Amino acid sequence: MKRIIGIGNALVDVLIKLESDHFLDEYNIPKGSMQLVDKDFVKLLTIVTNSIQPQLASGGSASNTIHGLARLGVQTSYIGKIGNDDFGKIFSEDLKKNNISPILFYGNDETGRAITFISPDSERTFATYLGAAVELNADDLNSSQFDGYDLLHLEGYLVFNHDLIERALKIAKGKGMLISIDLASYNVVDSNKDFLQRIIKEYVDIVFANEDEAKSLTGLEPEWALRAIARLCEIVVVKFGAKGSAVKRGNELARASAIKANAVDTTGAGDLYASGFLYGLINGWNLDKCVKFGSITAGKVVETIGAKISDQGWKEIIDLMEPFKN
Repeated sequence: MKRIIGIGNALVDVLIKLESDHFLDEYNIPKGSMQLVDKDFVKLLTIVTNSIQPQLASGGSASNTIHGLARLGVQTSYIGKIGNDDFGKIFSEDLKKNNISPILFYGNDETGRAITFISPDSERTFATYLGAAVELNADDLNSSQFDGYDLLHLEGYLVFNHDLIERALKIAKGKGMLISIDLASYNVVDSNKDFLQRIIKEYVDIVFANEDEAKSLTGLEPEWALRAIARLCEIVVVKFGAKGSAVKRGNELARASAIKANAVDTTGAGDLYASGFLYGLINGWNLDKCVKFGSITAGKVVETIGAKISDQGWKEIIDLMEPFKN
């Protein structure tokens, strides 16, 4: 089986379930967005949410996707930067526990956290303190780290560091690897539109985007955005949430409905969709199977709090995979 390496912001998810959206309004956090916050804001949030018992888990978009692939039996590795602290230990140990080969560097700052506010309607909003994660730089990467891997998966949140992401892309392209990128968040795309369009055209083979991200990148409504992005790369996937998803490669077009799920938290849905889709792709499945299996892995993660599917959930996924192998 082909091997996949991911690079992303190494973050620990701090999951906070809200009773209403009043908290988001009070602290001017746009619902559904990803906002970068500083250490003082993290301390403030710790105080004001003291009565809420948060859940902790390793996170970050690319990390979530790599975890999903590892649970599906793919040989994986992950590159990131953490702090020399308890949060860093949580992140590192979680990689090892899931048979993911860690390539972790230590920064000067604390380990980053993605504080995830889960609204009553299951929508999630991120207040992200990057901490040591943002210290990952182009000089940390070298060609040998990519040896033996067939696909590089990147998260769009890295595009704030143009040198880092372009260094990774050049190494991967030089080794003949496939490259996939998840666009991450519409406001990230808005801030880096020209850069993203260029690197997608020059380096990227597979793009994952939701409706808002696709529109931000192209200025077009999702169906037209799907076609526009397909002119920049080999494969583009646009996710429509509960309305399903579509994938386009050249003249090929495949769609899948979202599976029926008891959604309690949409955290990680896009990340785990990428896990399922990429698993199918590296195993030679056609696009119709890839997009349907992506819907299954996404549908299972929304049934739990956080971006980690339970052991029972993975058992159900493996059972549902059987017909795809034929």
